[in-house]
Amino acid sequence: MQSYSSVFKDESKLDINYVPSRLPHRDKQLNLLNQFFRFTVENPGKMTQRVLVTGKIGTGKTVLTQHFGQNIMKEAQKRGINLYYVHVNCRECKGLFMVLQYVMLKFSPNFPKRGYSAQELLQALMQILDEKKAYVILTLDELDALIQAEGSDALYSLTRVQEDHAKTVQRISLIGILRETTLLNKLDSSTRSTLQNNIIQMDDYSKAQLLDILNDRVATAFYDNAIYPETLDLVAESAALHGGDARYAIELLWRAGKYADTENSRLVQPEHVRKASESVYPIVRKDSISQLNLHQKLFLLGVARRFKQSDAAYLSMGEAENAYAIVCEEYGAEKRGHTQLWKYVQELSVLDVIKTEHSSAGQRGKTTLISLPHVSATELEQELVRTLGA
Repeated sequence: MQSYSSVFKDESKLDINYVPSRLPHRDKQLNLLNQFFRFTVENPGKMTQRVLVTGKIGTGKTVLTQHFGQNIMKEAQKRGINLYYVHVNCRECKGLFMVLQYVMLKFSPNFPKRGYSAQELLQALMQILDEKKAYVILTLDELDALIQAEGSDALYSLTRVQEDHAKTVQRISLIGILRETTLLNKLDSSTRSTLQNNIIQMDDYSKAQLLDILNDRVATAFYDNAIYPETLDLVAESAALHGGDARYAIELLWRAGKYADTENSRLVQPEHVRKASESVYPIVRKDSISQLNLHQKLFLLGVARRFKQSDAAYLSMGEAENAYAIVCEEYGAEKRGHTQLWKYVQELSVLDVIKTEHSSAGQRGKTTLISLPHVSATELEQELVRTLGA
């Protein structure tokens, strides 16, 4: 019986909930959070803070705040400060009552789950914090959901709760995570003014930045030499095409590893990435293929077969033309010239069937490179052969 082997050393390092010890390309944002909340470890209770972290999906908002939370709790512990970082997802905890209940159970696991209003829960929480001489940095992830559900009321209660403690110790600070600050326009002016002073913007990751993130994860999640450099490059390229989404990149890498394991391969190859990409977002559909003209199909078939036969993530334009010529001979079609093929490449790129880019200096000469970031070469070949035979 053949023993089972895996390319993964520790696939939990690719889990969506994993918080890495290093956050590439987020030093500036992490430093800002540290500066905003320095008082919690230097002069706890003297003030309170509200910060918004905003950016698109996959820009690292959640992992940034969780990383910050872990670090600041460690620092507080060293100083003998009773500081808690509590991270709540507002899509899972629907409404202020459930948010407060989640926080309360962190401090008092046996606290009754019924019989209290949201306002009574908030007052009870403040009392417990006073009794324990504790401080909380409460992060409201997916804040959009709380605003959509309850408008200004929930945030008004949280931001104003310290007014009753104005002459005593300040216990609760807030971090809000949301995709678009435009949603704040749904809040009344008073509530909005308490939130808009400190905003941390998370920009989209570039392909190069995604590669840095992926290399960090590969080092901890996979065995040595289990990933081809071109494989990782293809993952980063696909994620860059999805708006610089690091979350998508990490999921795609994990899925590619799973495909490698399924095939009992010791290496995660570009074809595994294409299969994984197709399973996440099946971009190239059968109706798209059927609408291509004959020579577009023949050119694409040549590209698919060349990728299927090699471990490369990219083909030069010359290699693609040679593959196309072989397919034309097989199907008895007179091949088209370079100029016409270049038009096909541009058209297929617009349809998002292939991706093109210029080679870097010193890389295979100066030429156009072609990749299949979204679709398995094997699946594409099968579909093209089927339509060409119809």
